[in-house]
Amino acid sequence: MSAVLQVNGLRVHYGMIEAVKGIDLTIAQGRITTLLGANGAGKSTTLLALSGLIRVSAGSILFDGAELRDQSPHRIVERGLIQVPEGREILTTLSVRENLLLGAYQRRRQDELQKDLDYVLALFPRLKEKLSGRAGILSGGEQQMLAIARALMARPRCLLLDEPSMGLAPLLVREVFRTLRTLNESGLTILLVEQNVHQALRIAHDGYVLENGVITLSGSSTELLNNPKVIEAYLGA
Repeated sequence: MSAVLQVNGLRVHYGMIEAVKGIDLTIAQGRITTLLGANGAGKSTTLLALSGLIRVSAGSILFDGAELRDQSPHRIVERGLIQVPEGREILTTLSVRENLLLGAYQRRRQDELQKDLDYVLALFPRLKEKLSGRAGILSGGEQQMLAIARALMARPRCLLLDEPSMGLAPLLVREVFRTLRTLNESGLTILLVEQNVHQALRIAHDGYVLENGVITLSGSSTELLNNPKVIEAYLGA
């Protein structure tokens, strides 16, 4: 199985503090891989480094065999590595439609935008009902849907998601995760950072556990769900 994203020896510092300490990740084409860990483990830092939003101290980030380290965020987006950030980061004063179209700002084939807009609105029918309304009046769940839909407008080859279930009611969490499964079944590769370990491992194929900037466990989702350390630390048993 080919790797669409290969991370080797990734190190990230904040001043004198090393937040990510030489980790290796393999994200296989067409699969969901989840990166698990407690607050402060380095999960979000890892995604920001992959997206070019913070400086990498050492290591290699290969996407489709091309080195991404030190490339600008917009070049990384052009290659198809797209992040849905923690906290959604939607533009609240713009309409839902304007937020969606901003996701496609680097797209060259403008004639394809309506087709993609129709696709994401079919995935998230709640957004279709509120297309002309301000994004700031959406509920938290609808804002998360908008953040994912906006990323899809960029036509990602690999989607990075940072805590998509944060602050959502259980019913909405299940809806978001069902959508991620649907996207993956259509062929999209996903790297999912998530504190809801049980939900993440239910939809993922593979996973890594990050503790204090170090990968301490990895394996299939089934292996991790049955690992005593994961059960004790994250599943409340």
